[in-house]
Amino acid sequence: MLRALGVLVVLVILGCTVAYVVAGRGASPALTINKPERAVGQTGTLDVSATAPNANFTALTIALEQNGKTIPLYSNGAAQQAEVTRVDRNQLRISRPIGKQNLPELQSGPARIVVTATRPSFLNLRQLTSSATKDFQVRLERPRIAIVSTHHYVNHGGAEMVVYRATPADVQSGVRVGNVEYPGFPLSVQGEAGPGTSAAFFALLWDQDLDTPIAAFARDEAGNESKATFVDNAFEKPQRKSRIELDDKFLNRVVPEIAEHAPELKMAPPSEGSDMLPPFLKENGELRRINADEIAALAKKTSPTRLWEGPFVQLGNSKVEASFADHRTYFYKGKEVDRQVHLGFDLAVTEHVPVVAANAGVVVNADWLGIYGNCVIIDHGMGVQSLYGHLMSFDVKVGDKVTRGQQIGRSDSTGLAGGDHLHFTMLVGGRMVNPVEWWDPHWVADRVDRKLREAGVQ
Repeated sequence: MLRALGVLVVLVILGCTVAYVVAGRGASPALTINKPERAVGQTGTLDVSATAPNANFTALTIALEQNGKTIPLYSNGAAQQAEVTRVDRNQLRISRPIGKQNLPELQSGPARIVVTATRPSFLNLRQLTSSATKDFQVRLERPRIAIVSTHHYVNHGGAEMVVYRATPADVQSGVRVGNVEYPGFPLSVQGEAGPGTSAAFFALLWDQDLDTPIAAFARDEAGNESKATFVDNAFEKPQRKSRIELDDKFLNRVVPEIAEHAPELKMAPPSEGSDMLPPFLKENGELRRINADEIAALAKKTSPTRLWEGPFVQLGNSKVEASFADHRTYFYKGKEVDRQVHLGFDLAVTEHVPVVAANAGVVVNADWLGIYGNCVIIDHGMGVQSLYGHLMSFDVKVGDKVTRGQQIGRSDSTGLAGGDHLHFTMLVGGRMVNPVEWWDPHWVADRVDRKLREAGVQ
């Protein structure tokens, strides 16, 4: 018994000794400078993470160094503007504003963040210290932007294009309509006026006010921004209202098929004989919004150069069954059950007619797409795309290059369609716009070709 007790005492002493040695040689504090990233301007943010056992720091200081001067930003235990958040047991997060507005002594040019942290080791017999630095640029001058093209008129629900010059070369630029931004794309222009010349397609969406602010902008990575207004006038366009009567035959045909293709709705396909109205309303509302987001995401796959020429092609010999921005009220058994806005043209000829590409481009979607059924989307470059819905079949696949007039499939009634027709719409920056303008050779010649020619685009 005494022997066993002696062994236990030895093990305890040995364990304490090992713990002392390990703790004494423990890791120094871990430091991460999350922000600033590369630049700070009139505004900016400091974001630093510091990790140590129990977040116990003997000292934790953060400073900004520039031109031989040191600007204190944070010191634990001292009064300051910084916000300190305990992320977990061992980690602190320190954040505060560090732009020119908060640090008047900042000057344009290079600067550095320096973080130093010290924590106690086992029994405070020694201190463990680490440091981290991050270089960045202070940018206080706003970018410059100047409008190059002339005569800009936009229709409600329609599109326009502007040519402008933005400097320096690394700024982000485009057009902002209300809270929606449309990116600009560099143009190949020779001569002194070439560098920084870009063009942006944009839209005054059907649900934006006619007096929504529209301006070209140039913004650097420090958040400095300049803008220029340029639109000469915006014109109202009438938006139709229509009444859609739903019946069980229609619901029984479209609802189960769409449900089978819509796992994102997280609902089981309705069984035969069940009430089809609730799932229809979910498809017509929630799925429609999901599809709009999916279509908008495809705008990121646009080519930075223009892939098309001339007016877009309308489905030949087609009858217009529904137009753009048609405000639809749905009725079932005499009772209003839903309201939605139809953002395209429904074009009908006969059953299963060939559908052709409206202009040259690259296929970015050739698959089932919710309420649009079998759907092709073609990218025409610079944020411009076209959508073809309710198809029976595909004659193209994603990545295919197509020419204007090339067959891409056949019409049908897949998706949320009452009968065989083509749902066609144009997209600018992933948002649906009135196709009528794009079918008009005079509109294309004046709103696009003239501006590019006058800017000297090669």
